[in-house]
Amino acid sequence: MNVAVNHQVSQLAPFSAQQWQSGEHQLVCVEKWNETHDVMSFRFQGSQPVKFHFKPGQFLTLLLEINGEKIARSYTISSSPSRPYSIVLTIKRIEGGKVSNYLADNLEVGHIVRALGPDGVFNLVDISAQKYLFLSAGCGITPMFSMSRWLTDTEIGPDISFLHSAKSNKDLIFESAIAQIAERSGDFKLNYILEELGIFSNIGISAKFTDKQAGRLNAENLARLVPDFKTRTVFVCGPAPYMNAVKALLESLDFDMSQFHQESFGSFKGGSAELDAAKEQATNSSTDPSGFMLSIGERSRALSAEHTLLDGIEAEGLPIIAACRSGVCGACKCKVVNGEVESSSQMALTPDEIAQGYVLACSSKLKSDVTLEL
Repeated sequence: MNVAVNHQVSQLAPFSAQQWQSGEHQLVCVEKWNETHDVMSFRFQGSQPVKFHFKPGQFLTLLLEINGEKIARSYTISSSPSRPYSIVLTIKRIEGGKVSNYLADNLEVGHIVRALGPDGVFNLVDISAQKYLFLSAGCGITPMFSMSRWLTDTEIGPDISFLHSAKSNKDLIFESAIAQIAERSGDFKLNYILEELGIFSNIGISAKFTDKQAGRLNAENLARLVPDFKTRTVFVCGPAPYMNAVKALLESLDFDMSQFHQESFGSFKGGSAELDAAKEQATNSSTDPSGFMLSIGERSRALSAEHTLLDGIEAEGLPIIAACRSGVCGACKCKVVNGEVESSSQMALTPDEIAQGYVLACSSKLKSDVTLEL
């Protein structure tokens, strides 16, 4: 993240703005505000006038340097491409979170950040639907907000059921904006499920759309709040336990799981200690006689069957961007020159790239000795 700069754009500049292309970008923070007590939104424009072009639901990967350490983190774009002259990222503070807390405390208006993207197949272009059910919890509301804004900006009367789970009304992100969408769109059905009902600070906003029975999403309240849920295409985003629970719930209700889609990108699930431990295990595996050999340039390292290419690359200290660590963002793309790997994800690769031998390092493990090209 660079120091603050003067960012002045002519009022006529947007008319000549170039369309945003996928790749690396320089973005200028032009506004920041609190959504809740622990969630903040940042609005960006291009360092040069640009029209942001992305698919609703996609994400960006920020390339940061924090205390001398290069770090990449992926965040869903919470704004809509139907409003293309700026882009918004909405970020929740996490206790002990190195990046989220750093951004909240240090990223100011006028600062420039580097970003990769847009990326992600969890979006309304690659997944078609006629009737939508958006299920979210916590900060998982961000792609749903982008999708909802896009649909209501670009279609006449999109049929959307929006069901969000949160701890309390104080934790409702985009509360007023989503309420306005619900008020103006006749076929937009908004409901909240809160673990703690408490006292509503804004009577007429969250209170109006909140299920008065506190708790969590279950078969009873799903059927009551969205009676026709089996006829809808489901989009799910939230913490991993929430998404796992929703998937199990829908399977138990004989939902057609071909119409079930969930966001799967996210930063490394453990903290820095867990990541350091994973690197140490990959380092120690260099003496494992049962492993295969990973060769990159003049570097070689034996990896055991449970370690990914990314583990080996990071253990060698080689430069690689690993943002989502779940096979979605494509930042850790590399090429297998010789040998065989087993990959659990190829979703960020084109058929041509796959044919050329490209794999995602975070989602690939050795099945033989392998020579890799970064």
